[in-house]
Amino acid sequence: MQNTENSTRIIIEGPARLRGRVSVGGSKNAALPILASTLITDEKCVINNVPDLADISVMIKMLRIFGKDVRRENGTVTVTGSISNGGEAPYEQVKKLRASVLVMGALSGRLNKIRVPLPGGCAIGIRPIDLHLKGFTAMGAKYSMSGGIVHLSSKRLKGADIYLDYPSVGATENLLAAAVRAEGLTVIENIAREPEIEDMVNFLKEMGADIEHSPSSLRVRGVNKFRPVEYTVMDDRIQAGTYLMAGALKNADIKIDFSAPETLEAVTGKLRECGADIETGENFIHIKGISRLKGGEIMTAPYPGFPTDLQAPAVALLSLAKGTSVVTEAVFENRFLHCAELMRMGADIEVRGDSAILNGVSFLSGAPVMAMDLRGGAALVIAGLAAKGRTEISGVHHIERGYADLVPVLKRLGADIWVE
Repeated sequence: MQNTENSTRIIIEGPARLRGRVSVGGSKNAALPILASTLITDEKCVINNVPDLADISVMIKMLRIFGKDVRRENGTVTVTGSISNGGEAPYEQVKKLRASVLVMGALSGRLNKIRVPLPGGCAIGIRPIDLHLKGFTAMGAKYSMSGGIVHLSSKRLKGADIYLDYPSVGATENLLAAAVRAEGLTVIENIAREPEIEDMVNFLKEMGADIEHSPSSLRVRGVNKFRPVEYTVMDDRIQAGTYLMAGALKNADIKIDFSAPETLEAVTGKLRECGADIETGENFIHIKGISRLKGGEIMTAPYPGFPTDLQAPAVALLSLAKGTSVVTEAVFENRFLHCAELMRMGADIEVRGDSAILNGVSFLSGAPVMAMDLRGGAALVIAGLAAKGRTEISGVHHIERGYADLVPVLKRLGADIWVE
């Protein structure tokens, strides 16, 4: 579905009756830090199950800019070669992708000086990198900022004891990558517990890193020698969760092939509370929609809580639930941009600070709407599948950042959906 033209639209004639089986692809949120980590080594890295997404393409361009030879074919990315760039990340790439800031950690163990512009990505809050910089400073680096660029310098990073004031995923990943080559022992406490962290740890250990990982901390002893590695990225739990939201729609019946159902227990638990019929197995989740869900309360939280990346699709789903629902966003600010678009379709939503109050309506009506960010775009797709009549979604480039083949998959499940 990749097409970054702003004029591209997803058209849905609803309501859809979704039935069938769908497989979940590789995790974007796991693949991005793993790809960035290939900058730590000159050894060959073969990474399988990499999704075909716009964000992945941006990260691959970043690797090439730093001198890496990158080949991409049928979901496998092969990275070889040495770093030849002087440690400067170009703004044109960084502005497109927040995860591009992760090259700081990978490069800081190899180069005395690096320059990285402050990152871009979805417009869902400030998301500062203060925790990253505090950790780098503890490891002996010095930094300054001017003109929107972070200047980081260090003769060699040294192991340190680091406590994260908040269990930030990005800070955990960046400091982990930096610690792999740092001299001595680095201990990072209050780390993010997201499964994607564990996936990154497993990749680095396969590459030769010396890491001890507990749910709340990382102990990393710096090494200088690495080995070639082939690794398969975990399945995308946010993609699986999005299909779950679609499967909870009226008359839906979807079996989702997904290797880690346990990572979505917060989501399946909430959907069950609202009345959805869900069966989970070792490698699948089977969900059946009922005539109408009942309202519920959701609060986003770091893992293992309800994922912030599924807040917007949940709002779309609960806008049709019987009674009143309350969805509280406790991870990022400014993440209710989708609510105004859902209201254009007939949803009854009032945003009060960090919460959205939803008075469930009996139906939504198709309308022209615009995706303002990635997960908000997914919410509009969910709403369009449920709505009566035609929904036209613009801002499709946001959706393409996180969902590969979304339209063909939904079409195979029975939706009347296409791109034009």
